[in-house]
This record gives sequence, C-alpha cells and structure tokens, in this order.
Amino acid sequence: MAGDGSSSSGGGGSHREEVQIQIAGSSKPATSSAAESSSQNSPTKHWHWWLMVALNIFFLVAGQTASTLLGRFYYNQGGNSKWMSTFVQTAGFPVLFVALYLFRSKSPSSPRTISGPETPVAKITLIYIALGLIIAADDLMYSYGLLYLPVSTYALICASQLAFNAVFSYVLNAQKFTPLIFNSVLLLTFSAALLGVDEDSQGTNGLSHDKYILGFLLTLGASATYSLILSLMQVTFEKVIKRETFSVVLNMQIYTALVATLASLVGLFASGEWKTLQGEMHAFGAGKLSYVMTLLWTAIAWQIASVGVVGLIFVVSSLFSNVISTLALPIIPVFAVVFFHDKMDGVKIIAMLMAIWGFVSYGYQLYVDDKKARKTSTIVEENS
Repeated sequence: MAGDGSSSSGGGGSHREEVQIQIAGSSKPATSSAAESSSQNSPTKHWHWWLMVALNIFFLVAGQTASTLLGRFYYNQGGNSKWMSTFVQTAGFPVLFVALYLFRSKSPSSPRTISGPETPVAKITLIYIALGLIIAADDLMYSYGLLYLPVSTYALICASQLAFNAVFSYVLNAQKFTPLIFNSVLLLTFSAALLGVDEDSQGTNGLSHDKYILGFLLTLGASATYSLILSLMQVTFEKVIKRETFSVVLNMQIYTALVATLASLVGLFASGEWKTLQGEMHAFGAGKLSYVMTLLWTAIAWQIASVGVVGLIFVVSSLFSNVISTLALPIIPVFAVVFFHDKMDGVKIIAMLMAIWGFVSYGYQLYVDDKKARKTSTIVEENS
C-alpha cells in the first residue's frame, strides 16, 4: 500500500503536499487528515468529505463483490487456470496511478507532511519484493478456495480475516484486545467453523469431500495470510518508512501488486497452464468474447476495490478501510444465491448472521476508540 511517488524509494522525501493519515492499531499518537478533521468539526459544511467516504465505500464493496462473483463465473463456465485467476487479482494495478492523480488533485491546500529520514532504496525494494511474493501466494490460495467452494461458503470463510487481523494486530502492532474485539474474534471463528463442518455445503459444486476440505483450509489460510500482510505493511510504515502519507500507502499497493503480478506470470508459465489457455477460451461456455471480458472485468473490479481501499485510508483511516473491506463478505452470499443458485441452508444463514454480528462488534469498538481519540485531541488543543 505505498511509497513516495516523488522519489525512487518508498521512504524518500516528499516535495508535494500530502495529508497525514492514521495507521491502524498504531501505538503512536493518532493523527488525522486535514479533510477528516475539518469534516468532523463541521460535517454539514463539508458534505464533499462525506460524499468521498460514501463513494469509496461503494467502490470497495462493489469491486470486491463483482470480482468474487466474476471469479466464480470464470470457473463455472469452464475456466480452470488457478494461475490466471491469481494473475487477474493484481494485473490491473496501473489503474491505481489514476487514483493517485485524482486524490492528489483534490487536496492542493493540504498541509505539508514533515518528511522522515530517507529509507534506503535497497531495503524498501526487498520489502516490496517479499510482500509481493506473499501476496501472490495469498491470491493463489484464494483462487483454489474459490474453485473448490460454493461462492457463498467462500465469502463467509473470508470474513474470518477480521478475526485474524485482530490477532496479528495484537501480536505485531500492539493493538489492544478489548472484550468487544474478543467477542468479534469468537463470533467470526465460530462462523467459519460452522461452515467447515456443514455437510450440506460439501459437494454442492460437484466436487469431492476432500477438495471441499482443501478449499476450506486454503481459504482460511488465505484469510490469515491477508491479515498478516496488513500487519506487516503497518510495521513497515512505522518501523522502516516512518512516514504515513497517502502516496506511501498507494505506492506500497502499486509496487507489491507489480511483484505479485510478475510472480503470477512466472507461475503461469512454470506450471504449464499457459498451454491450456487457448483451448480454455474456445471451450468457455459463454463464448470466447465472454472469456476475455470476464478476465478483463475481473481485473478491473479488483482494482476498483483497491481504489476504494486507498480512498478510505486517505479520507478516514486505514483501520476503517480494513473493516469496510469485510462488509461485502456477508453480502456476497445473497448474490451467490441469485446468480449461481447456491444453496442457502440454515447453517449458512446462522454463519452469516454471526459474521455480521462479529463485524458490528468490531466496528463498534472502532467507534468507541475514535470517540476517545477525538476527546483526547480536543483536551490537548484546549490546553495548548
């Protein structure tokens, strides 16, 4: 999620006006963007801030929902390349350059961020490469999970990433483990466990019990890995780059996505799956044009979601962005029932309600923390 667009490394000095953002779970004093601060003080006079928040939530939820459904459509129509499915998850990263331009052009009067010490190019490059390779492995696990699971089951298991995020944030980022967070972790854990033992969901997509279990474990592992990636990125921001600006977050996404895309291409050719792509296109149930458009729009949908992620980080905070990214996961099963006729039995409904409850519990904790932070900030301003 980032690096400095004005220099060759992620931690170089900035010569452009940038807005400081808060990194999720940071043990440092919270800092807010100028847009966020002013909107909180007078929301009615800054309706554009609320519009930006709503727009980016729409991008994130719509992009994540569309990309997941298109990924399932690809498999349902005869697509079988796991590496191609992995490739399209990051291949549209150049779209993020558009987001960089648009967001920067909307904040010409923002206060200048104080630059930290410049991060060595070699160090930040190694970090980008390591994170990019982990992201590629994570995307591959997601691809297998989506192949071996009904999309409704897949989405609900992915909701467990919020529980893993709380655990890794506690271990790596010194985030407090409050009763509300603990409640959220338990609910999301039980939600995933219910799906793991739900016999009615197994075999609904024509696959064996063993492949269902493999898909379940890989999706759970992918959710844990994704949460680990977020925590490692936060550690990078705080301990290595030591700068928390929009361009830093965006460049981290761009360069790690570049590495992940190249790794996916290597995997595609090394596995020999590239030899089957032409035949796969001709045999695609919806036609050759639909095959190409499915892959194209899947890549675009993933990047629309990425724009929403970065946008929410820019105008609100990274923690808020992470939580909203799980909001679509309980919504996807509803679309899966409509478009793919997934079976929505009692166990899945209970799992979905538990996931939503866990999300609300986690979200309320964020509200409480934000309220305390605002109160503390107000007291500090009054005493200064």
